[in-house]
Formats: sequence, structure tokens, C-alpha cells
Amino acid sequence: MNAFHPPLRPTPPHAFPAVSPQTITPLGSSAYKPSALGFPLSADDVTAQVRVALLEDQAFNDVSTLATVVSDRHVRAAIVTRRDGVVSGIAMAVEAFRQLDPHISIRVDADDGTRVRAGTPVLFLSGHARGILSAERTALNYLQHLSGIASLTWRYVQAIEGTRAQILDTRKTTPGWRLLEKFAVRCGGGANHRLDLRSGVLIKDNHLAAIGGDIAMAVSRARQLAVPGTPVQVECDTLDQVDAAVAAGADWVLLDNMTPDRLRDAVQRCAGRCVTEASGGVTLDTVRAIAQTGVDRISIGALTHSAPALDLGLDFDGL
Repeated sequence: MNAFHPPLRPTPPHAFPAVSPQTITPLGSSAYKPSALGFPLSADDVTAQVRVALLEDQAFNDVSTLATVVSDRHVRAAIVTRRDGVVSGIAMAVEAFRQLDPHISIRVDADDGTRVRAGTPVLFLSGHARGILSAERTALNYLQHLSGIASLTWRYVQAIEGTRAQILDTRKTTPGWRLLEKFAVRCGGGANHRLDLRSGVLIKDNHLAAIGGDIAMAVSRARQLAVPGTPVQVECDTLDQVDAAVAAGADWVLLDNMTPDRLRDAVQRCAGRCVTEASGGVTLDTVRAIAQTGVDRISIGALTHSAPALDLGLDFDGL
């Protein structure tokens, strides 16, 4: 079993326009429960994480809303995209509104993984204004950040279309948000690298520096200590290291900061005996040239640590 979770084959986002069926959350029902694309949190985890976010924002003590909006004011509103992108984070946004007011009625018009154009409604909301207003920022924080990751991932996926390479994320995630951010990468059509330090062996340059650079010993020790079937990967800065990793029986080589010519040479040296992954300084301007070297995977830390938020906003009907 491959311990780099989940499986590497990505799922492309739904095409324009959004075609996911509408999901109605009627009055008094439980919150939206996603299943597509391997949403990583249980209903209890969603509830708990969103609760922390709402408490952080003091959303249950929203003095601005309490001072200005009468308690029985009923409104209709929609969360709308301001730019083209890919949606992610629906469950978290829905839960934010539900916790502020369980009687809010919600319709989901663009599910996770849906490509949307600017001006597309994602959620329709109907209920008391106070609950909608007090949950607005928390809901948008989830949607904007996760949709930003999904949208950036999709741009990289498009950039390498027609090559054999796949786009991967890294462990460069926001503490506490890793599962959601890696889910957002899948929403954008990318795939996930190892989830954590236990789920796969990655022998990096500092590991090798600590043992005098002995790749054979490092791979051998990894085979002895890791759970059988766990993939063993070696980070390589030079072609000599690539040769050593292949000779040691590594399953995977990470080709760090190599030029396209050197990547092409490394791929030939591996000759199908192990998975090849390019990493380090990958940008939208360079990713296609990297993919055309024949590497199997391209990992990009920027997908999660530097993705710009997708611009979405809450609009009240008639305002």
C-alpha cells in the first residue's frame, strides 16, 4: 500500500459552468455533509474546528450587529465569486452559518471542486440578518483561503496539460489547517504528497548531512524501521546522488532545484526504476518546461503557503 496519502491520481475540477446539483439545507436540518473528493474531516471535527474559529472572532458577541440590526430582521443573501476560480471550503462555511443560527436556510450552488466564473453565486442564504452577518467573516475566511489554494492548483494543472507529470503539494501548510489545505489541492485537480512524517520516508539533505551522506545506509535503515510497503524517497541535489539512490533501491527520488537539462538526465538515469519528482522554486512560468523533462511528479510548496485568496463576497438581496 502506498503510504503517501491519498492516492496520487488527481480529480479534475468540474468544467464551467458549475453543474453540481443544488443541495438544500432546510430549516432545522443538519449541516451540509460533503463526500466528494475525499473531504477529510468528520462532522464532529467540522463542528469543533468552526466553533474555535467563531469563538476566536467573538462571533457570538458581535456588538456591531447587535447594536444596528433588530433581532427579527429577516434577509436573503448570497456568497458570490468576484473572480474566476475553483471552489473549496463549502462545508466549513455552511457550518459557520449554522452555528450562529441553526434556522438559517442554505442552498449550495457551487460545490467543492467546481470551477466558477466571476459573478457566480456559491451559496444562497435565507434567515435572520444577525446570524448571517456575525458568521460572514469566518465563513469567507474558510472559502477564500481554501478556494485560493484550489484555484492556484488548477492553474498549475492547466499549465502542464498534455504531459505525464502530476502536480503535488508539500507539508508547507498552515498549522491546524493541513487536512483542509491538502483537500483544497485535490479540489483544484492536484494530488497530495505525504500527509505527515509518519506516512512516508523522505530522506532529505539534512538527514544525509547528519550521517555523512551515506544514501545506501539511509535507505537500508528506512527499510528496516518503516512499516512494510512504506515508500522510501531520497532528496537528490546531484546526479551522483541520483545514481546512489537508484542503486540503493529507493522507490522515489526528489530532484531538488535542478535545471531542465539536468532533470532530463536524471529521469534517464532512473529509467523507470523509481518515481521521479521535481521540486524547488517551481513557478507558473517554469512548470511546463519542468514537466516536459519527463518527471512523474512536480511538488510545489507555494500551493499551500503562498496561494492568494480567491475573492468572494456576501451580497444581501436588494442591497
